Amino acid sequence: MAPKPTKAEKKVAYDAKLCKLLEEYTQILVVNADNVGSNQLQNIRRGLRGDSIVLMGKNTMMKRSVRMHAESTGNNVYLSLIPLLVGNVGLIFTKGDLKEVSEEVAKYKVGAPARVGLVAPIDVVVPPGNTGLDPSQTSFFQVLNIPTKINKGTVEIITPVELIKKGDKVGSSEAALLSKLGIRPFSYGLVVLSVYDNGSVFSPEVLDLTEDDLVEKFAIGVSMVTALSLAISYPTLAAAPHMFINAYKNVLSVAIETDYSFPEADKVKEYLKDPSKFAVAAVAAPAAGAGGAPAAAAAKEEEKKEEPAEESDDDMGFSLFD
Repeated sequence: MAPKPTKAEKKVAYDAKLCKLLEEYTQILVVNADNVGSNQLQNIRRGLRGDSIVLMGKNTMMKRSVRMHAESTGNNVYLSLIPLLVGNVGLIFTKGDLKEVSEEVAKYKVGAPARVGLVAPIDVVVPPGNTGLDPSQTSFFQVLNIPTKINKGTVEIITPVELIKKGDKVGSSEAALLSKLGIRPFSYGLVVLSVYDNGSVFSPEVLDLTEDDLVEKFAIGVSMVTALSLAISYPTLAAAPHMFINAYKNVLSVAIETDYSFPEADKVKEYLKDPSKFAVAAVAAPAAGAGGAPAAAAAKEEEKKEEPAEESDDDMGFSLFD
């Protein structure tokens, strides 16, 4: 039988494993593992098997291993992981798509009952309906101010009730009631806290950005650069079209007020001298688009004129009643 490894040997083996993973992988998800059981963690490992490895451990050991790797290799990019190793966290090393791995991790959530003293991660609402409890259990509902009635020998909740608010601690009465109703309001799993990618650390919300979101943010940035450039009269590629237009307006204003002119200003001066020309030009465009209807009406009228009139009895020279 092989001797059991000592604590020192376990630490050395852990350091070697973590340093090896840091050399092989450039993408890491930092995940929170609160309330995640060992069986659930095994299912997550099986689901990610192939291109990802889940590594758990004490924060002090992980920090020490990261520092050792940086000192031995001279590569300090992984030192940005150290501030993230706070609380009950683990590391997922991956070579796959970060968004897909994050979505795969989110699938492995299991329902959990509301235990006394637990901080609620979400609002808990008890739905209306028959509870199946006998009338002797109404004391639970009275303590929590839940309106009920007796229907066919069982307790029925009349309206939905917000039993626990997000961030509040679960009390003994709330926990007992939810247990009697068979409600498991919470679900737990690995939660991605931060994403490390080739030396950059960012929030997991970045993984949910689409191309449309990026285009929108880029457009906002361009508009801000344009506004700043115009305000300080500093030429940039984004502000250049606006600067040219503003310059054209200024030159046009000078040309109108003076005898100086240029081809583009001649047309404007002509309109100013005789505004009726501008009115005719403005009306001509819509008239051209709607010109089909009057033309058709005129053609119809012309057809009516060309149709031969029906001959009457008088035209034939006699009457049927003669």
